[in-house]
Amino acid sequence: MEQLLLNIARGLVENKDAVSVTGGEKSEDGTIVFHLSVAPEDMGRVIGKQGRIAKAIRTVMRAAATRAGEKVAVEID
Repeated sequence: MEQLLLNIARGLVENKDAVSVTGGEKSEDGTIVFHLSVAPEDMGRVIGKQGRIAKAIRTVMRAAATRAGEKVAVEID
């Protein structure tokens, strides 16, 4: 899961070395929360207009998690 999120984010940004994913621990309701960090100048590329790209990233991650029988949430920092 973490590698999927890294690959998606690195495909969107200019500064690929600044992309990092932290988290991966389950919360009390069983949801795995990932925190995606990118360079400040790439934040707009990851969020997109009106949050469309961020929403698409979360949708892809949820679909992959469903196939694995898990719940996932992505927070962009």
